[in-house]
Amino acid sequence: MYTNLLVATDGSKHSEKAVVHAIGLAGKLGAKVTAFYAAPDYPEPVYSEGMIYEVMSRKDYAAMVAADAEKILSTVAKKARAAAVPCETRYVLSRAPWEAILAAAKKEKCDTIIMGSHGRGGLASLFLGSETQKVLAHSKLPVVVVR
Repeated sequence: MYTNLLVATDGSKHSEKAVVHAIGLAGKLGAKVTAFYAAPDYPEPVYSEGMIYEVMSRKDYAAMVAADAEKILSTVAKKARAAAVPCETRYVLSRAPWEAILAAAKKEKCDTIIMGSHGRGGLASLFLGSETQKVLAHSKLPVVVVR
């Protein structure tokens, strides 16, 4: 049924539950896992009093993101190895993580997306938005939400 599960992770405890679920499901189905991290894009420079302030250089930011991605994704890969589940890892920088998740699922030819949810409701979800809700609304693939 499913052969390639994309699990979106940001290293949080909510996405950790999704990782555990994805690896368990993949093991039972004989599928592989593609672990994916959508890192925040380079922050826009701040303009103030005629000056441009950059928090750090693009090169330094890219190196920092690569290190963060390696830390987050290597944890998933290690858990997958321990469960004898094939695992690939991918990351991108993105201003809209939900779009990056959908693009990665398409590019990697995944047949389902598994992700965690913070479980916010009411006004919190209205004002903060939800990457999970956006993936659910726009995905053509099945999406498993783990709480």
